[in-house]
Amino acid sequence: MLSIGTLAKRTGTKVQTIRYYEQIALMPKPGRSEGGQRRYGEAELDRLAFIRHSRQLGFSLEAIRELLDLSDSPERSCAKVDAVTQKHLRDVEARIARLEALRIELQRMISECSADRVADCRILEVLRDHEECLADHDRPGA
Repeated sequence: MLSIGTLAKRTGTKVQTIRYYEQIALMPKPGRSEGGQRRYGEAELDRLAFIRHSRQLGFSLEAIRELLDLSDSPERSCAKVDAVTQKHLRDVEARIARLEALRIELQRMISECSADRVADCRILEVLRDHEECLADHDRPGA
């Protein structure tokens, strides 16, 4: 059995995060030692590693909860897992598109700046007026 500190070290997760995952029921309530300390087994270690890796890949807590529920029923079809992951991929692609639009806009602003006087600074002009932007980078996926 592992203490919460050992579990945290083995998974690279903060103790406070583990407690939070328990509060929101992503992690089951742990067993307790006679002294009242939390105790975790291999199943909890695997579950926390799954959660941690899913978070590193950018999955929301809601999506992770759904994936965990699906993984708890191994006889079920994998189609729902695929659907959750495809939705996440679409969200990531939309964020990438938005970031690309931001990158292009920032490069344009910098290239149009004469670096002469602040009073004539093109970057500050564009920042004051969104209409000066070429792309609608304000919307997700734009």
